[in-house]
Amino acid sequence: MIKIDNCDLAIQDQPKGCSKIGTCDMNGCYKLTVFDWLNDIPKANGDEVFPFVEVRFKNSRKDFFKTNNIELYVGDTVAVEAASGHDVGVVSVAGEMARLQMKKKNVSTDSDKILKVYRKASQQDIDKWQKYRLREEEVKYKSREYVIKHNLKMKISDVEFQGDGSKVTFYYTADSRVDFRSLIKDLAREFSTRIEMRQIGFRQEAARLGGIGSCGRELCCSSWMSDFRSVSTSAAKYQQLSLNPQKLAGQCGKLKCCLNFELDSYVDALSEFPAHNVQLQTEKGNAKWIKSDIFKGHLWYMYTDYKENGNTWHKLTLEQVNEIVALNKEDKKVASIEEFASELALSEIVEVDNFEKVVGQDNINRFDEVKKPRRRKKRRKKPTHRNNQHRNNSNKSQEQNKGQNKAPQKQGGNQPQKKSNQPKNENGQKPKRNNKNRRRRPNNNNRNNNQNKNNSNEK
Repeated sequence: MIKIDNCDLAIQDQPKGCSKIGTCDMNGCYKLTVFDWLNDIPKANGDEVFPFVEVRFKNSRKDFFKTNNIELYVGDTVAVEAASGHDVGVVSVAGEMARLQMKKKNVSTDSDKILKVYRKASQQDIDKWQKYRLREEEVKYKSREYVIKHNLKMKISDVEFQGDGSKVTFYYTADSRVDFRSLIKDLAREFSTRIEMRQIGFRQEAARLGGIGSCGRELCCSSWMSDFRSVSTSAAKYQQLSLNPQKLAGQCGKLKCCLNFELDSYVDALSEFPAHNVQLQTEKGNAKWIKSDIFKGHLWYMYTDYKENGNTWHKLTLEQVNEIVALNKEDKKVASIEEFASELALSEIVEVDNFEKVVGQDNINRFDEVKKPRRRKKRRKKPTHRNNQHRNNSNKSQEQNKGQNKAPQKQGGNQPQKKSNQPKNENGQKPKRNNKNRRRRPNNNNRNNNQNKNNSNEK
């Protein structure tokens, strides 16, 4: 039994990535894989093996084939019959699971359209198949150049080679009918093989190519969905979604398929709600519907005569609205809807009072309040022993300098005075000294305090 790893550049039987075949999200190399939950169940004595298998090809293309008494298992690479020549694929479902799949898809075992399996693929078949698979990207880009050259309004989204290379299938999308006869001639001349053009829808294109949706997960159509149901804008209206085409459209450009997933639950919940065009009749006036919360059961109403009653929205419960509607059918009017809204507000206050805060459940808006910065009081630093010692040493040095500056007086007559080199005025007097330009002598005490501050800041 010969097996191959369908993922490109696989290392030690671990897929590195499916760039051309499919995805590995469902523990397989192909899309829409089926888990064989009947594989481990032993067969009863005398039961024959179901003579049909399901073979998968590129992306989501699958088909059923007759085994011709060949023992096949899931994952075997086989050479199967094709319209011309043979094709190569991988067995995806075998045994009793294949019987259930054929019954689900309404495929009869007596149909003449079911082709047969020739043999298990040899190494030569696998090498040839892989060689053509590697050419698909190059052929796709080349074919797009020819489409631009012929000025055709179509998009070639995918290319698939047959296992023996005798045929190439081009999958394209177009809004209208396209005349591509000249394109087929150029492609056949370029690739020297038989050409088949197959048009697919935009959803089928997204399913074949795959991708990541706006939810962050793999596209449903490429991972597990096998059929495409019609999606209308009414599904968005039931779920009260804004009719924004950019948000409601998927990668295929159509409405998202997930709009139908929760539609039934919304329809069941809305069956108990009154119609939106039903107005509540009160003594103050009629009130019209504004919006509703389906799963919480809340509705908002506003008076139609907002000039007299104001334009405030009044929140009511579903039970209160149904009670008012029932009274209106009996030609009875309630005093006002404020009475019902006040009852709901009181019940909500009681629920809030009973709430107990626990660890990690603080107020969400606690970071929104701007706190005023506190003013820090400046503290005077106490003198340290080192500063006192330094101050004493500086005082001693000053006293010694003063003693040296005092010159001893000689005994005897007057000493001659030294001539000063300072210039004199016109009157012969010395100019007055300008104290503003006088350079002050630095204070050692202030210098020491500044050094201590810098040292404390560095620490």
